[in-house]
Amino acid sequence: MDMESKGYMSLYDFLGHAAGGKLGKEVATEAAYRRIKGETREIDNPAYQGIVYLYPETFLKEYFKDTPHLNPSKS
Repeated sequence: MDMESKGYMSLYDFLGHAAGGKLGKEVATEAAYRRIKGETREIDNPAYQGIVYLYPETFLKEYFKDTPHLNPSKS
């Protein structure tokens, strides 16, 4: 079973584009503050190689609810 089927998503999957380091750090900090249990996934493709963090989709929806320009479900 992959992480998406358990309700976990990367910021890239959620936003539809790369989040960037600054936003990624902000989300990680908030997740840690809320004691949200995240997961990781290793990526190896031409655009990116490394580990990405996965968060529950419910957390991401809550975090981005007031930022419709970043949240694809609010567009």
